[in-house]
Amino acid sequence: MESMDVLVVGNGGREHAIVMGLSRSQSVAGLHCAPGNAGTSLLATNHEVPATDVEGVVSLAHDLEVSLVVVGPEAPLVAGLADRLKEERIPCFGPHSEGAMLEGSKLHAKLLMDELGVPTGKFQVIRDKQSIEKSLENFQPPWVVKRDVLAGGKGVTVTTSRQEALNSMLSGIESDGFVLLEEHLSGEEASVLVIMDESGYVMLPPSQDHKRALDGDSGPNTGGMGAYAPAPIVTPSVLARTREEIVEPMHHHLRNGPTPYRGCLYVGLMIDEGGSPKVVEFNARLGDPEAQVTIPLFHSDFGEALMATASGRLNEIDVEFSQMHVSTVVLASEGYPGSAIIARPIEGWDARIEEGQVMGFCHLSGAIMGEDGRLSSSGGRVLSVTGIAPSLGQALDVSYQIIEGIKLEGSHFRKDIGFRAL
Repeated sequence: MESMDVLVVGNGGREHAIVMGLSRSQSVAGLHCAPGNAGTSLLATNHEVPATDVEGVVSLAHDLEVSLVVVGPEAPLVAGLADRLKEERIPCFGPHSEGAMLEGSKLHAKLLMDELGVPTGKFQVIRDKQSIEKSLENFQPPWVVKRDVLAGGKGVTVTTSRQEALNSMLSGIESDGFVLLEEHLSGEEASVLVIMDESGYVMLPPSQDHKRALDGDSGPNTGGMGAYAPAPIVTPSVLARTREEIVEPMHHHLRNGPTPYRGCLYVGLMIDEGGSPKVVEFNARLGDPEAQVTIPLFHSDFGEALMATASGRLNEIDVEFSQMHVSTVVLASEGYPGSAIIARPIEGWDARIEEGQVMGFCHLSGAIMGEDGRLSSSGGRVLSVTGIAPSLGQALDVSYQIIEGIKLEGSHFRKDIGFRAL
């Protein structure tokens, strides 16, 4: 295919990973990012247009005459960015607003899974304060309370404390009008990212994210402290069941709507001891930090795969993945996931390792670069260090070798990423 110019929407580590993947694609000639970050600026031209400014992004896509728009975060998808780009006949990797409601509304996703027979936990909608106490009797602790809003991966409370569950439900009803109380699924979590359009779908290598802030999966929930792929918990048997019981019915539904789903369906799984997968959540985009460990595994042209999906012809190309292992470890600011302390200098972030098949480098997210070329922190999750190697152990060695050399006052990172697989 002819080389194309691409606009990537977003400003996180996921978008840096997308830009990196596209920069290695022979199908891509020029790269732009809105608004981008310090990392994307090294490979693409950043434009000061917020990701949630739908009309601003559409106007920028026109001005740049790009062939493809790739939407990273969920908020602009829910706001209808893909719908507007479709009206302007600009191919977009990212679903329309109705498809994005699989992430935008947990209730919508639950009702759809119920309708299609997709395995997931039982749930109840709580709309009034008087029924809170009684509703807790319908579920065994730990209780899972979910707000029906976009919350950046942090709108969920999982607790064995009855009082904490009550407080969380009360707060959710006061702010949103209702909350979801769900069955707690036990087992091991994993993620399967699926790129799909009306013509077909491709399941990316399974990954495992680490949501908790501290080692041993303890501490508060975060947007993700690290990940690795492929995840061995997703055995060939589990993957086959995921395809048959979850991906197939979802794809059949999403391809046959008035507007087909074109983008990534993130399938968050809980796998029990018997190897049965159930859906914890759907997202309507590539995950963060899952994108950092799955995009490097594309052996085929990444840009071509995204363009084919956005054009409804994914079945016309062959998508292949390498047999390497990838890990990423997140470096977080002091105070994260609470109130993060920012504007501190970062040193050593530009270290790289390239030794044969072994590679290591940084994906930047909550960091900004001054006019003097120096990097400083600007968010909670500052960067992630990605390692690529023939084995997971080697990949993690690379990630930790680099991250231990990075200096950021008060920063912290988990030292046990990948522990379940190892």
